[in-house]
This record gives sequence, structure tokens and C-alpha cells, in this order.
Amino acid sequence: MAKKRALISVSDKTGIVELVQELVKLDVEIVSTGGTKRTLEENGIDVMGISEVTGFPEIMDGRVKTLHPNVHGGLLALRANEDHQKQLAEHGITPIDIVVVNLYPFQQTIEKENVALEDAIENIDIGGPTMLRSAAKNYQSVTVLVDPTDYAGVVEELQSGAVSFETNQRLAAKVFRHTASYDALIAEYLTDIVGEEAPEKVTVTFEKVQGLRYGENPHQKASFYKKPLAKKGSIATAKQLHGKELSYNNINDANAALQILKEFNDAAVVAVKHMNPCGVGVGNTIEDAYQKAYEADPTSIFGGIIAANKPIDRATAEKMHEIFLEIIIAPAFDEDALEVLTSKKNLRLLTIELDGEKVQEQQLTSIQGGLLRQDLDTHGFDDATITVATKREPTEQEWADLKLAWKVVKHVKSNAIVLAKDNMTVGVGAGQMNRVGSANIAINQAGEKAQGSALGSDAFFPMGDTVEAAAKAGVTAIIQPGGSIRDEESIEKADEYGIAMVFTGMRHFKH
Repeated sequence: MAKKRALISVSDKTGIVELVQELVKLDVEIVSTGGTKRTLEENGIDVMGISEVTGFPEIMDGRVKTLHPNVHGGLLALRANEDHQKQLAEHGITPIDIVVVNLYPFQQTIEKENVALEDAIENIDIGGPTMLRSAAKNYQSVTVLVDPTDYAGVVEELQSGAVSFETNQRLAAKVFRHTASYDALIAEYLTDIVGEEAPEKVTVTFEKVQGLRYGENPHQKASFYKKPLAKKGSIATAKQLHGKELSYNNINDANAALQILKEFNDAAVVAVKHMNPCGVGVGNTIEDAYQKAYEADPTSIFGGIIAANKPIDRATAEKMHEIFLEIIIAPAFDEDALEVLTSKKNLRLLTIELDGEKVQEQQLTSIQGGLLRQDLDTHGFDDATITVATKREPTEQEWADLKLAWKVVKHVKSNAIVLAKDNMTVGVGAGQMNRVGSANIAINQAGEKAQGSALGSDAFFPMGDTVEAAAKAGVTAIIQPGGSIRDEESIEKADEYGIAMVFTGMRHFKH
């Protein structure tokens, strides 16, 4: 039986010495390149250089070293094909049976702050993906390893005689996922560099974070993935300090809470249920903000997700401890706050970095058979064109409440209406088929608190009925995009009741 040959070339050298030592024990001939060869030799392993295989030196600073028929012929030759075997013999090519390759650190390079384009380009691997693809294509005869976690299993099979067809097939599939992900990152990086906003093809890649117990419902299977270059300030980069594993619905709700939280610089607390805010409070302290978020809707906050933009202290933790919550997210927890909250073993505590920076990225929404792609809606009050449409202008407090209502209504499922008063939401109407229906829900929830509140609407009023309902409930100020052909009807109705109404010229639909 012919001696097996392995080709080893890795950037990530985790476990590589131990793997090759085991291969040598199994009488496998080792061929290697550059830095990998030096590492193996430094550990006392006899290695054949790639130039001995190709008969050609590594050139152009290592850019060209494995792109040669003596390499790819040895990888791609079908062992059961007599003509292929004849050609191998004719050209003096030795088959390669095992390939262990991982790629130049392109991702790690572009993660660096202010990385130069030249450095990014230099870390695009050419020979590595080519070898991996050749080996994976011929997986019936070639074992290809790209992930150090697979080393031990392959060694165990080799010690028992041979790597199984099923293992080689599984490893080949992993290789093509790996190279596809690598190419997707390069494509995304260069597409951003040239400013292509709507490319003819979009290839995205994500890394598995964890398997989930189930999806939205128990009969649905689910997993959680994150972008390789996920920005801080996202649920994908949060650190869990305590509690049960996150569920599919937890992750969705936590993401919704974080997006609302990013609207605020002052101490703020957001409570979310089913991806809609049920209470938002702004205060001088995080305890004050939490109390307002709680009072906004003491019923719905039960079993909800809480997000705060300031560290949680003991006083706030003790108030949070009084009710059942699923998750609390904050930049940090004081030690004595952790002492209080960790007494509930299932309560999930997450920390997250919030720097106030608006992240410009693409929002991807899957539909059956396709994908929708759009800019993330990062526009807020300061980006709007504010005009007062009515005879009366808002008071100073009304302006504060209008801004709060506008920040929150942007994140409520359309049609959306939010009532705000004294730095807290008092009513939220979400996801109705007509706007006055959402207004009535928000007004009913607010009850007496509707008196003197400000109303925010995510889109214009198609007629004056929402203003009429708001006026009868005691609303004194309204903020909405404007732009309806019947704006005058709403303006006249607001003037009739002495309501100050502000137009923003900006819609915030959320479907």
C-alpha cells in the first residue's frame, strides 16, 4: 500500500503540531509551506517543502507557491480512474491524501481600526482556498481539514484504518461553507469600498452562536447566528452574566429593546413585550427612569425584557427584583445589584457596550424564497424637518413629550400611536389596520394619564378622526409626518381644540 501524503499549510496553528505528530506516527509523509513548515521543524518534525513537490521555488513573497499541477493533480486525480492514474505516473505526480489548510486572516485584518486597503488585499488568500476546493471536490479520496476541532476525530479514524466516506463528505461540506464565508467577507468589504449600494448579487455570511431549544413556537427548530464583524451595541455581541439560555423570542425582544434604547442619551429604561415597547421612561437617574417605565404599564411589563443605558445600581435592582422579568440588559451591573438580581436563577442578565454611535448597516429581512435589504432606520428627531402646522406652538414640556413620543413610535409596529407625558410613555397602540384604532388602544391604556399628554404617530393622518379622538381624551400636542392630501382637515381639527401639532416630514413605518 502506497504511503499517504499530507499537505499542511495553516495560518491558525492551533493544535497543528499535535496533529502532525500523530500523522507521522501513522507513517504519513508531511509536505508543508512557509511559516507552517518552520513551526513543524522547530518541533522536531521532518517536513518536505512545497518546492520539493513543485520543483519551483515559492515566489512573490509567497503569493505563488502551491498553484501547480504537481499539487492540484495530486489532489484532483480520481483514484479509480485508470487514465488519471496513468497521467500521475507519466508526470511524476504523487497523490495527496490529506489536506490541512486554513486561510490568511482576512477578517482579523479588516477588524483593525483604520486598516489600509493594501493590508486587506494582501490578506486575501488565493492558494489556500484553491487547495481546499480541489481537495473537497475529490472528497471520495481526500480528507480535508479546515477546523482544528475536527483534528482529533480524523486521527482516531486513521488509527482504526481509514477515514470514512461519511466523514470525508461532512468535512468537504464544511470546507465549501468555509470558503464561501471567506469570499463573502471579501466581497462585502470591496463592495463597501467602491460604494456599490445595490449590487446585482448579495452573499452574506454568519457564524453560529448557539443552537436554540426551539424557535418562535415549540414545533419550530431554530439557531442563533451573528455577523463575523458584528458591531458592539448589538444583542449578537452582548455578554450574558447570569440566567437561562436565551430563547428565539428572547433574542428578538432584546434586539427590539436595544434599538429603542439607542434613541436616548439621558438615563433611559425601555420595557418590551413581543417586540413592542410597553413602557419607556427617561429620568435623572436610572432608578427614576425604571420607575417611569414600570408605571407606564405595570401589567404588560410583567414577564418583559428591560434595557437600560446606564449601569444598574442596587436601588434599581431591588425594584426590578419585585416583579418577574425575563431579561435585564445594561452596560454594567454594580456588584450589590448583581447580588440582588442573581438570587433569581433564571433571570437573564446581559451587558452590552453602548457608545451612542449610529451604526450604518443594512437590514436584512427574509421572505419565503427571497430577501429584502434596506438601510437601517437610524433617522431621528434631529434629522427631521420640523414645522409647527397649527396656530399654537408646543410648550417646553410638550416639546419634551413630543420628542419622546416620536423616538418611541418609530419602533412600534405600524400603524403606531404613542402617548407620552412627563418623560414617560403612557399609552402605546401597535399594529392596527387603521390609525384611529391604534390611537384608541393607546388612549384607553393611558386612561386619565392621557390628559395633557403628547401623541406621536409613525405616519400621517389620512383624515381628522385621530385628532378628534386625541382631543376628546385630553391630548394637547401631536407630532406626525404630515403629507396627507387631507392635512388641512387635521390641522383645522387641532386648531379647533387648541392642540399644538408638529409635522416632521419623515415617516417611520415598522412592519
